[in-house]
Amino acid sequence: MSRLIYDYTKSVLERVSFDAKLFRKELEKAIKVLLPYEVEQLTEWLLSFTKEKPELRQCLRSINK
Repeated sequence: MSRLIYDYTKSVLERVSFDAKLFRKELEKAIKVLLPYEVEQLTEWLLSFTKEKPELRQCLRSINK
């Protein structure tokens, strides 16, 4: 079940990546529901996903809160 939430989270983040504010909001929600190891996996995925999207890179600070 938990893997489904992780995959769903990635899907949502991909769909809202056109808007940095919405992306940050969804990322903050995801951090609240994912398990610690899933947040680590998501962080790795986000670093790759946002490599060409500097406007979204700053949203990664939400993870360290």
